[in-house]
Amino acid sequence: MQYKTLIAAGIGAAMVTTVAGAGTLDDVRARGELICGVTTGLAGFAAPNDKGEWAGFDVDVCRAVATAVFGDPKKVKFVPTTGKSRFPALQSGEVDMLARNTTWTFDRDVKLGFEFTGINFYDGQGFMVRKDLGVKSALELDGATVCVGTGSTTELNLGDFFRANNMSYTPVVFEKADEIRAGYEANRCDVYTTDRSGLAAQRSQMANPDDHMVLPEVISKEPLGPLVRHGDHNWGDVVRWSLNVMIIAEEKGITSQNADNLKGSSNDPEVLRLLGVEGDYGARLGVSNDFALNIIKQVGNYGESYERNIGPDTPIQLARGVNELWTKGGILYSPPFR
Repeated sequence: MQYKTLIAAGIGAAMVTTVAGAGTLDDVRARGELICGVTTGLAGFAAPNDKGEWAGFDVDVCRAVATAVFGDPKKVKFVPTTGKSRFPALQSGEVDMLARNTTWTFDRDVKLGFEFTGINFYDGQGFMVRKDLGVKSALELDGATVCVGTGSTTELNLGDFFRANNMSYTPVVFEKADEIRAGYEANRCDVYTTDRSGLAAQRSQMANPDDHMVLPEVISKEPLGPLVRHGDHNWGDVVRWSLNVMIIAEEKGITSQNADNLKGSSNDPEVLRLLGVEGDYGARLGVSNDFALNIIKQVGNYGESYERNIGPDTPIQLARGVNELWTKGGILYSPPFR
């Protein structure tokens, strides 16, 4: 979600060309592990669990890519990045990809020289307040103090919303998500604003979650997804189709539990292609033909990952909403596997 112009366009283009030219898939394979940039910690999306292992909805995208390359979801090194450090980390080659609640925008896709490889969560910016503040709508926030991430599209959207509605506000800025939450909980501001998924995640970590509420307004479009450097199209395809595999698998009813059985019993041509029974789709990417089967078995389909990490039965309690499959009233959709 956070955004800041990091380098001049000419320098950025040169860095992208240099790093991408190395062949990221070959580099990852030679290294023996994927290096994936994630957030510094956002419950449900990317954070160390009680065993010290990274887990979450975005983490599963990294693990899916590692499975595509190595057949092993554990062959990932996770690098925590802030809103300021994430883009230099990707541009310089410190990480092979980012999977950390980053919004797909024109400038990030074009000016900064990145390639978004899909959308794994459709989101929008919102506002969280204490229930005892007594407001029911963001239109009642005139004169409020607002905790927000510095140098971010969140910050820009905030200014646009208040200006468009002829309201005033005082920003209280922080760099890291846990710092924003701490500032809000310490009453340094009246309102906490970020993506609504982020608000749900941060609310779950508060001492008294039921004391806080997310207001109904959604003030922006925030398509979140993994990204890679421009110029290395093969690597972009590997990341893109690792995510698409998870989406198609849910649509086709393929789960981590029944994938092996469907490999031998399905009559659906797309299922057979996906599971490596027909065609050489993995070989076209430079990975094994059973890459999709391995992703589904070892990471799960999109729905399994969602329910495990951020669904209604988790502390995050996010309903699927627009992130439901297109066949079930949502907008989640992958190109066909053919």
